[in-house]
Amino acid sequence: MANGAQNRPYSQISIGDRAETTSRLNHEDMRILGEGLWPGTMLINAVCTELPGPGTVPLAQELVYEGSIGLGDTVTVTLEVIDKQDDGRRVILDARATREDGEPVISGRITVSAPAEEIANGETDSMVASTSRGRRRQLRRLLRMADNVEPMSAAVVHPVDALSLHGAIQASEHGLMQLTLVGPEYKIRAAADEAGINLGDLPIIDVEHSHEAAEAAVDLARRGEVEGLMKGSLHTDELMGAVVNRQKGLRTERRISHVYAMDVPSYPRPLLISDAAINISPSLAQKRDICQNAIELAHALGVEQPRVAILSATESVNPDIPSTLDAAALCKMADRGQIFGGLLDGPLAFDNAISESAARTKRITSQVAGNPDILIAPDLESGNMMAKQLYYLADAEAAGIVLGARVPIVLTSRADDVIARLASCAIAVLVAERKRRGLAHL
Repeated sequence: MANGAQNRPYSQISIGDRAETTSRLNHEDMRILGEGLWPGTMLINAVCTELPGPGTVPLAQELVYEGSIGLGDTVTVTLEVIDKQDDGRRVILDARATREDGEPVISGRITVSAPAEEIANGETDSMVASTSRGRRRQLRRLLRMADNVEPMSAAVVHPVDALSLHGAIQASEHGLMQLTLVGPEYKIRAAADEAGINLGDLPIIDVEHSHEAAEAAVDLARRGEVEGLMKGSLHTDELMGAVVNRQKGLRTERRISHVYAMDVPSYPRPLLISDAAINISPSLAQKRDICQNAIELAHALGVEQPRVAILSATESVNPDIPSTLDAAALCKMADRGQIFGGLLDGPLAFDNAISESAARTKRITSQVAGNPDILIAPDLESGNMMAKQLYYLADAEAAGIVLGARVPIVLTSRADDVIARLASCAIAVLVAERKRRGLAHL
């Protein structure tokens, strides 16, 4: 892991040093700054929080606006040190911001006075740094939980573009993962050159195409040579097809499912949502496994008895709405020990699942309603829409993981920023650690 310093003092800065950060234009940014000022503010924030970091004093900027952005757009900022001047500890940075599609938004130079000394975690009084840490607080908490855990050995499947390769390298640099790259070696190295990444002596398993990469990575996990998988630049179906293969895959007795750990600014802890990515219309038996997977993830994240809300359109059992029947059955299965480790209630509509006042209005007496750790969606469509609505309308961020296989599987999205990608890896590390300690029930 990092040494605890949050900045780079002038003496430790070298020409060629780089930093990268990603963010999404949300409603609050739009309200305060609008579309026009946000990219430039993002550049200055990156200077003050990443390179050189807290204690930096911006002195001058020469920026050219080259493209437009809109609400929900994801923008990546890249900073590179191009000159140092001892007078006043001046550092000149090449600064660029690009949209997710690669189109430039803003570019130019920023001149700063770099800090003289290291500032350790918790010591900075920088307003920009403080504001940055205030957002995504739940994802950052997950990262802190993984600080003292041994890195997880992971196979990165087909990391043949700059984005997926950079995400994996960041996980390695943060001490979360020990990587094995699996894919066409010439494409991986070309992606590294494009991203300015030095692969060093990282092991690469050279295969011809993405299908073969998925099979080779799954084989590594099956033989116990890696503790987890991380998706690179290939379709999720390709990777999961190899994972669920009955002869050569990573199946267990448990149904495989996906869990989002959502960081919702208005909610006091991570909100786990399942399943929004894999099981389209799960049966009652499959929902049982979806619940158990999510409960065990909550245990890995430090929640001793997670509260599980089984969602439907109403809180009343209605024979004409099958999901209410499934919810009631799941709660009875928990009573009989068929689902264990959590406290279940359902059916619950979203409002009375998430809001104590809504639950009181409906006269629902429950230890779960209004205070859940986990939301179980009735099907993939509703789960996927719920997660994306939180993302785009409530400024939530999401880390994601696939559970129920022999090893945890990190599935990241191209829209994920740096913190979300690292948080997904941190979750996988915590799950792997629980398995090392013999606490997993797969």
